[in-house]
This record gives sequence, C-alpha cells and structure tokens, in this order.
Amino acid sequence: MYGNFRPGCSSIGYGEAEELGPFFPEGSKPKLKLNKYSWNKAANLLFLESPVGVGFSYSNTSTDINELGDAIVAKDAYNFLVSWFKRFPQFKSHDFYLSGESYAGHYVPQLAEVILDNNKIAAKDDQIHLKGFLIGNPLLDDDTDQRGMVEYAWDHAVISDRVYNDLKKHCNFSKKNLTKDCNNALTQYFAEYIRIDIYSLYSPICVENQTKTRSSRNTQPPVIDGISPRLFSRFEGWLRRPAAGYDPCASDHTDAYMNRPDVQAALHANVTKLSYPWTHCNNNITSWSDSPSSMLPTLRKLIDKGLRIWIYSGDTDGRIPVTSTRYTLRKLKLKTIQEWTAWYTSSQVGGWSIEYEGLTFVTVRGAGHQVPTTKPRQALQLINHFLAGKKMPDFPPS
Repeated sequence: MYGNFRPGCSSIGYGEAEELGPFFPEGSKPKLKLNKYSWNKAANLLFLESPVGVGFSYSNTSTDINELGDAIVAKDAYNFLVSWFKRFPQFKSHDFYLSGESYAGHYVPQLAEVILDNNKIAAKDDQIHLKGFLIGNPLLDDDTDQRGMVEYAWDHAVISDRVYNDLKKHCNFSKKNLTKDCNNALTQYFAEYIRIDIYSLYSPICVENQTKTRSSRNTQPPVIDGISPRLFSRFEGWLRRPAAGYDPCASDHTDAYMNRPDVQAALHANVTKLSYPWTHCNNNITSWSDSPSSMLPTLRKLIDKGLRIWIYSGDTDGRIPVTSTRYTLRKLKLKTIQEWTAWYTSSQVGGWSIEYEGLTFVTVRGAGHQVPTTKPRQALQLINHFLAGKKMPDFPPS
C-alpha cells in the first residue's frame, strides 16, 4: 500500500499518477502514457487517499476535516484495510507491505504499529499479514529534519554563509518557539527556494504556461497548525508543492485529467458531486490535532518486532534531504551490519546503502524527493530488492 506527501495531499495525484503507477497523464489535453517502471511489476498496488478530504475522498460529517491528526489517520487507515480485505478476501493470505514518502514518515510507522497491536486481539480473518515497510525521504524527527535542511542548503550552495550562520546562531530546532531573529533567517532561507524546486534541486521548473504556472505553483497552501516540524511548518515555503521530475508540468496535466467528467465516471469517483474541483492537495485542511516531534520511539518498537524496514533517500532533495535522514538514523544508535557501500544500476553507481541491525538505509543518486519520478529505473530496482529481502547489488554486472 502506498501513502504520500504532506497531510492534505493525494497519493493518487502524486504517487499513482506521477511516480510509480502504471499510467501517467501527459500533455496539455492529457491522455495516458505507459510507465514502464511501474511498481506493479513488483507487487499488487493499493493507493490510499488519506486523510479524509483528500482527492475524491469525503465524509458525511463535515466537522471531520477539522478534527484530523496522526492518530485519527492511522485508525481510519486501519479500518479501511480491514474492510478492504473483507471485500477482496482473495488477498488476505498475501504478505502485506506499507510504503510512502515524506509525511509518510509518520503515516507508515503509525499504521504499522496499529496493525500489529490490533493483530493481537483481532479475529483471525481480520489479521493483516504485515511483513515490513519502505519509506522515502521521510519526515521522522523535528530536530534533525530541520537541522539537516539547513546544512544541506548551505552545502549545496543554495544559501549564503551569512544566512547559514544566522540560522545556526538564532534557531534551536529542538524547541517549538520561534525567535524574531530565527524567523528573519528562515524567511531568507525559504526565499531562495522560490527560485528553484526544493524537492529536486537540479530539475527544471514548469514554464509550459507562465501565467497559469505562476498562479498555480506560487500560490502557497495555508500553513497547517499543529503539524511537525514546529518551526519550519509555520512558513508557507515548507509546504510548497513539488514540481515533477522529467516533466515539471506533470502536476498540471494530472489536474486537468482528474477533473474530466469521463475520467471521474470511469474511476467511479466523485459520486457525491463535490463542490470543489479535484486538486493534488486539499487546502481546507488547516489544523492537525497531533503530530509527534519524533517518530524514533515508534521506529524502535517496530524494529524490535522484526519487521523488514527500509528507508531510502533521493540525494538531490532539499525538502527532507539525505543529511536530515542520516542525522536522524544516527539517533537510533543501531549496530552497523554492513558499512556504507555503493550499489549499481547496470554499470553505474545507483547510490549507496548501509545496513543496520533491523533497518536498511539506501540513497538514490541524482533523485529528488519523489524518487520514482526522477529515477524510475532505480526506484523499481529498489522495490524489487526490498520485497525479495535482498541487498542492493554492490558490484556492476560483468
């Protein structure tokens, strides 16, 4: 199962339609093109629109959208899965894996925990055969996620020495309160990312339709109150939506495609005739009741349960960069089983990996925040090795 991006954003719009699904919308009058690196070559895929209010999902209780938070999302996702397996019992005996990216650093471990806890008390027919999970460029720890973003931006020549030093001097990323000096430094930090794509530093931005693009991409979503990380999430730039890899206008094409009446009819979607058009992210989600500052306690619990856990990181992502994830994993103080090792796609280095006791970390060279979009071949190779429980190939083919 695949979940995606920040609270309020669509796994269908990003994950399925622009990253790892079998077909992508293409063109200004979008039709579908085949994705030859789709993850359904490796497994059966189930994309979940979560939380309620995302994409075509809805609730008959209008207040639900104002009561969202991590715990509610995990509970709703679990209830959905139990119902889904009842509807499609032929899949009950299959091994089950969770995957996602970005805020799925919260969603995936929390759902995994709920599944394992409920398996202890659920009837046999309601138990889910969860074997592991895989998360890309995940939000995991407030302190290290934010500190790593600053280090990465300076090290990749995005911000000046002065801004970097101001951030180091005035911002304490382990605290919730934002000083005036830290606010000023962060404003200058995010200003640089208006010019480039924070999610993929070296990818082009969309210039297909300048007027439309500027109005749609530079209009920021509302800041979500209560979401991690506490300092950065107060800035609209932190919630900036990604452009898309090889086709930076892909999200515009997806918007157009999903709002076609014939597409909605074919998907059996929007049967309630929502009062608003389909969008990648629901900007009506402006509050979040709970969001732990660190997911490391949950990760430790799941490691102890023996699940297969892989974390991967596209190394050109400035949003939750590889620097952040390395700092975060260091906090776990796991025993190293195999040191930092290059892995290969054909005869080229695809990235590096390190195996810890209970967790494997893999980088994908040249990939942005949405790894399957920017490096689709390597992403398919990654998911195949994860599902097979095999290490990434540490030598080029002869």
